[in-house]
Amino acid sequence: MSTAKDLYSFDDLCKWSPSTSQLQPPARLSVFGDPVAHSRSPQMHNPALLDVGIDAQYVRLHIHPEELQPALQQLKEQNFIGTNLTIPHKAAAIEFMDDIDETARRIGAVNTVLVEDQKLIGFNSDGPGFSRAIREEFSVDLRDLRILIIGAGGGAGRAVAVQASMDHCERLVLANRTTQKAESLAAELAPFFKEDRIAGPMERLEAISMDEAALAAQMDNIDLIVNATSLGMKRSDPEVLSSHLIQPHQFIYDMVYSPSRTHLISQAENAGARAANGLSMLLHQGAISFEYWFNREAPLEAMRKGLKESFD
Repeated sequence: MSTAKDLYSFDDLCKWSPSTSQLQPPARLSVFGDPVAHSRSPQMHNPALLDVGIDAQYVRLHIHPEELQPALQQLKEQNFIGTNLTIPHKAAAIEFMDDIDETARRIGAVNTVLVEDQKLIGFNSDGPGFSRAIREEFSVDLRDLRILIIGAGGGAGRAVAVQASMDHCERLVLANRTTQKAESLAAELAPFFKEDRIAGPMERLEAISMDEAALAAQMDNIDLIVNATSLGMKRSDPEVLSSHLIQPHQFIYDMVYSPSRTHLISQAENAGARAANGLSMLLHQGAISFEYWFNREAPLEAMRKGLKESFD
C-alpha cells in the first residue's frame, strides 16, 4: 500500500485522479470533517480493508461546511464507495441524501454515506455502535437496563438516547444543562415508552437538570450511567458526577476515550462499579460503517488492533 497524505482538501477531491495517482490501492473511502486531522478512522479502516482483500483505502478529507454539498456530489463523480461524516457535518448532511435509513432519520444525523447507483444513502452508526459497545463491555443489552444519559441535549447524547429507546430499554433518564432540550427529546421519545409494563417506583422516561440533587434522586433506580458530554478530556474539567453518587451495582460508560482513564472512570472503579471508555463505541461505529459499505461482516479484530496501535 502506498501511503496517503495525512489530509486532503476539497480541491484535491475535485481532481481526485491526479491528486491521488500515486496511491495503490486507490482511495475510495474517507471521513469528512472540519477539523479532521485528529480522526483515527484511517488507522481502523485500512487494516480492515487489507485484512479482507478489498482493493481500496481510506483517507481524511478536510471539508468546510460550505463545501459539504458539492463534496458529497463529488463522491459520485470520483467513484467513491462512501464516506464517514464527523463534526460539523452530521446533521447538515441529511438534506443532501437521496435516501436515509430509519435510525439516521430518528437521530437527525448521518455519519455514514454509501454511494450506490449514483445515489447517496445516509446511515447513522452512532446509536447501534453504542448498543454493541455496551454489550461487549458489560455483557448486557440496552433493553434490560435503566439508563441515565448525562448530556442528552444533542449530538452523541441524542444518538444514544434514541438507540436506547428503539431498543426498548427498561427506563431512560435524560439529564442536560439546558433542561428544556432534555424535555424536548423526552417528548419526542415518549411513544417508545407507552407499551404495557409492570409499573415501577419511577417514571420510565424522565428529563432532569444536571444539578446534584436531581441526579441523586435517580441513582437508586439507574443501572447504566453514560457520560455523553466532553467533560473529562482535560484535567481541568469539572466533575461529570459526584463520586458519592455512584453505586457499586452500576455500569459507567464514558464516551470520552482520550485520555483512556478519565476521572469519571477512576471514580467509578473506586466506588466498586464497572466502567469503560468510549473506544469500544468508536470501534463498533467503524465496524457498522464497514457493514453498510460492503454488506458483509467487518473484521473486528483487525480494526481493534489498528485502533489500539494508533494510541500507542
